[in-house]
Amino acid sequence: MAYAFQGEGALDYFPCRYGTSRLVFRGPRRALDRPYVAVLGGTETYGKYLAQPFAGMLETATDLAVVNLGCINAGIDVYLNEPDVLEVAAKAAVTVVQLVGAHNLTNRYYAVHPRRNDRFLHATPLLRSIFRDVDFTEFHFTRHMLTSLQANSAERFEAVADELRQAWVGRMQQLLKRLPGQTVLLWMADHPPARGFGAMLRADPVLVDADMVAAVRPQASAYVEVVRSSAARAQGLAGMSFGPLEAPAAAELPGAAAHREVAQALAPVVTRLA
Repeated sequence: MAYAFQGEGALDYFPCRYGTSRLVFRGPRRALDRPYVAVLGGTETYGKYLAQPFAGMLETATDLAVVNLGCINAGIDVYLNEPDVLEVAAKAAVTVVQLVGAHNLTNRYYAVHPRRNDRFLHATPLLRSIFRDVDFTEFHFTRHMLTSLQANSAERFEAVADELRQAWVGRMQQLLKRLPGQTVLLWMADHPPARGFGAMLRADPVLVDADMVAAVRPQASAYVEVVRSSAARAQGLAGMSFGPLEAPAAAELPGAAAHREVAQALAPVVTRLA
């Protein structure tokens, strides 16, 4: 069998909070009174369905406390909207920032939930004027909405995609400015950044291409690019814990072998910067 299922709730994420933030992170909660590494990112960083994500592996490899601030389905906005969480990240000896998708951002065309960034709240009058034939009350999630808009009109959709790319670069630059310590940008995907790849919606990080990465790299102390190897892909769901109905969702995420590759790539960089 490719996965281990030990019963509902078998995998304990030790949920915890930092400061007065309402965001719930993966624990156990780390002490902040000694040097630590902070890791920001989305579902991959959180390590859903995994007993030990790359943040925990990185802690073992470097002998440094690693505060996992990954949020499921997070966009950049989730951090910019949470001052207490940003303070934790800003005080870290090193902050690793996973490059997440550009779709989960409030922008000129639509708004997302401030904490659950994958939730579509509403379209602006500008977007409604471009897609007059679309009923936006049908959408609850950003990727579903964008996929439908692209199917409706690829030409009109490109204006929205361009807005998201620009917003992503600006928001990333804003985030990095608020992290005064050493920072590491992490590309964690099944493919390297490619020119023009941002037009695609099916692959993560959504709408992020090589030009966008190049625009923000100078503001970081280091850049680590990890493309999941064929060996890691072949491992499939091995080492993941989930219920039978969660198999499709788990299959969309990197498994334990991919997380080991990320930790191995990050460890020497983080050790050097710390």
